[in-house]
Amino acid sequence: MKKHIITYSLALAVMGMYSCKDKSAFTIKGTIKNPSEAKKAYLLRADTSQVSIIDSVELSDGKFTFKNQSPTANLFKVRVGGTLFDLIAQNGDDISFETDLKNEGHAYTVTGSQESDKIKEFNTFSNKYGEMNSKVVNEFQAKAQETKNQDSLLKIYQPMFEKNMANYSTEVLQFIDKNKSSLAAFYAAMSLDPYKYEPQLVAYADGLEGKFKENASVQQFVKQMEAVKPISVGHNAPEFTTKGIDGRPVKLSDYKGKYVMIDFWASWCAPCRQENPNVVRLYNQYKSKGLNILGISLDEEKAAWQQAIAADKLTWQHASDLQKFEGPTERLYHIEAIPSNFVIDPQGKIIAKNLSGKSLEEFFNKTFAKL
Repeated sequence: MKKHIITYSLALAVMGMYSCKDKSAFTIKGTIKNPSEAKKAYLLRADTSQVSIIDSVELSDGKFTFKNQSPTANLFKVRVGGTLFDLIAQNGDDISFETDLKNEGHAYTVTGSQESDKIKEFNTFSNKYGEMNSKVVNEFQAKAQETKNQDSLLKIYQPMFEKNMANYSTEVLQFIDKNKSSLAAFYAAMSLDPYKYEPQLVAYADGLEGKFKENASVQQFVKQMEAVKPISVGHNAPEFTTKGIDGRPVKLSDYKGKYVMIDFWASWCAPCRQENPNVVRLYNQYKSKGLNILGISLDEEKAAWQQAIAADKLTWQHASDLQKFEGPTERLYHIEAIPSNFVIDPQGKIIAKNLSGKSLEEFFNKTFAKL
């Protein structure tokens, strides 16, 4: 009997060792090999749109300890010698961190936080693609100094860059799918092009309902996606009425039963004017198959708007609220940057959004090839 009492007491003692964690704070204990000139370590909080230093400590034989509070999981960064290392921490975590400042890849190990392992996994492949894109950009810039014909170089290097970004985005989406309950997936999602991957981001935001309630960045993202959801691909385009260039009312419902692309642009928008020749070419190619375009200008001066229409040979219908981004149509469609466009099918459903260049051409090829 005495033996059983001793065994039971020992079990309670062991359990006690694991239950004595401070649930009101988290701890990060770090070891820095080859700190060189680095004298201090800094802890930064990155759970909002701004990253701010919340603590700092002197290195002692390359070691440091941070103790701070976070009721829910949040992104933090440890800065040593000008290098940032990502961690995710919350109250109750007892995290061990180690790095060697001589390591050119800024490799580090972290234990005591599964979430930190996830953000580290994301950073590993994110850095890989970052290095690949830096190589492409550096090669382009080096060769651009040797030739005046930069357009020919762009035709070579831009597809390379876009392919890298497409492959990176595919990996990000796979990472999000595998780690839906992890805060690391949220930070990975924030690196995606919000225009190109809006449908995926809207779907991801729907799955975040009720999660990470105390994380300001997550909740702001959920609200943003809720706002754009009604104008995302797959939803019916909201009806609007604006004024045509002749002063008469123009309604979206005027195009009921037809394919129409709403093209938000302005005479003062250089990227819009650069894209216009591509849109003109595609319109001339597909208008006989049913393509319509309604240009919505964000101009404020009618004269400049009319001159740009004539100069760019934009032969489709035009309308404008003449209020830049504050017009009712622009606000209804959450236009925050131009060029921006919405392709709507004969049933009034948004089937594509914010396409340009080759992407727009490929979409029209697929859409009208069957007609």
